[in-house]
This record gives sequence, structure tokens and C-alpha cells, in this order.
Amino acid sequence: MTDQMIITIVRDAFYNVMLICGPILLVSLVIGLIISIFQAATSISEQTLTFVPKLIAVFLTIIIILPYMLNTIKKFTVDMINIIATL
Repeated sequence: MTDQMIITIVRDAFYNVMLICGPILLVSLVIGLIISIFQAATSISEQTLTFVPKLIAVFLTIIIILPYMLNTIKKFTVDMINIIATL
């Protein structure tokens, strides 16, 4: 196993983590931003107002992209098993 192979594996792992977590974090960021703008416009300073909508949005996002997430994880796992088999 060469250094280049290790770098490629780590790069692919980080890339897959971003593919899996990116949509969830993006939805959470957008919902938080919308609620923050609403709070600033209405002068509501309730700290817990953002949690329930973010929680619901993240939950729905996970349900919607779950097949994509599973396929991504499965492909990466199969690739890693194939790499192990070639060693």
C-alpha cells in the first residue's frame, strides 16, 4: 500500500462524507437563516424557536435522501472491500 493509495482512500472518504452530510447541513443552514431573518424582522428573541423547524426539516431531508445516502455508502464500502482484496 503506497502513500498515494492512502491519500486517495482518505480523499474519497471525505468526499463521501460531504456528499452524505452536505444536503442535511445545507437544509439546516437555510431553515436557520430563514428563521433568524423572521426573528430579526419581528423582534422575537426566543432561542428555542429554531429547534423544532430545523428538527423537522432535517428529519424530512434524511427520509427523502436516504436511498441516495445508502447507495453512496454501499458503493464506498464495496470499493474499500475491493481494495482490501487486491492487497
